[in-house]
Amino acid sequence: MSVGTSSAPGSPEATHAAPSGPDSLAGLGLDPDHLPDGLVVADEHGHVICFNAAAERITAVSAADALGQRLEKALPLEDLEGRRWWQLTDPYGGLAIRVRQPERNLLLPGGREVLVSARYVRARPTGPVRRVVVSLRDTEARRRTERSHAELIATVAHELRSPLTSVKGFTATLLAKWERFTDDQKRLMLETVDADADRVTRLIAELLDISRIDSGRLELRRQPVDIGAAVGRHIQAYVAAGLPADRFLLRIEQPLPDLWADPDKIDQVLSNLLENAVRHGEGTVTIVVTPTASPREGEDTGTSVTVSDEGSGIPEESMNRVFTRFWRGSKRGGTGLGLYIVKGIVEVHGGTITVGRAPGGGAEFRFTLPVSAPAYLS
Repeated sequence: MSVGTSSAPGSPEATHAAPSGPDSLAGLGLDPDHLPDGLVVADEHGHVICFNAAAERITAVSAADALGQRLEKALPLEDLEGRRWWQLTDPYGGLAIRVRQPERNLLLPGGREVLVSARYVRARPTGPVRRVVVSLRDTEARRRTERSHAELIATVAHELRSPLTSVKGFTATLLAKWERFTDDQKRLMLETVDADADRVTRLIAELLDISRIDSGRLELRRQPVDIGAAVGRHIQAYVAAGLPADRFLLRIEQPLPDLWADPDKIDQVLSNLLENAVRHGEGTVTIVVTPTASPREGEDTGTSVTVSDEGSGIPEESMNRVFTRFWRGSKRGGTGLGLYIVKGIVEVHGGTITVGRAPGGGAEFRFTLPVSAPAYLS
C-alpha cells in the first residue's frame, strides 16, 4: 500500500490524520490504492504522507520518492501559463476561510496535463490547515470524449452536406426553370428531394437517440410485443420492395413468453439488424426467435432473436468494435451509428446483444430481452 507514516525531518509523526484524511479510509476497510483517482495528502507541515497507486500512475513518480517530500517538490504542478501552482495558491497561508480549490487543468513536468482539485482540512473553521488533500485525474478519458464528439460533428457535417446540397440544387433548379422540364423530369427530381429529406430526417433521429442513450434519458413505453409478428412485417416489407421471398428464413420456437417492451424501439433494432444482413451479407438471411433464460436477475425467461447471413462475415479483429460509434462493416454507405444505437436500445431494455460468426460463415447478431412483465401481472 502506498501510504506512508514516516515523517520528514523536523515534522511530527504523521500517524493521526484529520477525519477526512486517508487514515479514516482504514476505518472503512478501504485502501487508498483501491481508489480510481490519484490521492495525495500532505500534513500540517506540507510533507506528503499519502501517495496512492493511481497518483503513481498519473504522475510517473513512485510513492517511495514522494513520501516525506514537500508537497510542491513531490507534485511540481504548473498552470497553463507556466506559473508554479503551489506558490499561486499558497495552501497553508492566504485566506483562513478557504476550504478547497476547484478542479482545473494543470501541467506536470514534461507538459503532461492532469486534472487537479484540492481540499483544505482544518481542525476548526478559520483554523490552520492540518491536511491538504489533492485529487488527481488523468485527462485521457476526457480527451477521448472530446475526440468522439469531434468525430461525431465531422461525420454529421459530412452526412448532411450531400443530401442538403442535392435538395438545394434540385429545388433551386425547379423554381428557376419549372416550365422547361417535363412532368417525368419534375417527378424524378422531386422523388430525389424526398429521398434526401428522408435521409436527413433519419440522421437527425439517430443523433437524438445517441444523445438520449449517452445521457441515460432514453425512455421506454412498454407494452405487449409479438416479436415474431414484428419480424414478419419487416420481411414482408423487403419482399414488397422487390427482394425474393426465399432470401429470408424465419423460425419461431413456440411457446414464446409474453414480452413487454417498447414496440417502436424493438422495430428499430430489427430494422437495423435486417438491413445490415441484406445490405452487407449474402445468401439467405435467417431469423430465429426462441425462448431463453432471462438476462435479468429475478426473471426466469426471456426472448432471444438471432439474425444471421451467409456472407463473408465480420473479421475477427473487428468483432470488439462492431457496437462502437462510426464502425462500418463495408464502404457501402451508412453513418456507422446504427449498431451503437441498437446496443443502447437493447441494454436500456435490460437485455444483451452479441456478435459472432454464423454457421454459414456470415455475421450473426443475437439479442436477448427479459420479458419485463409489469409488477401488477406478477
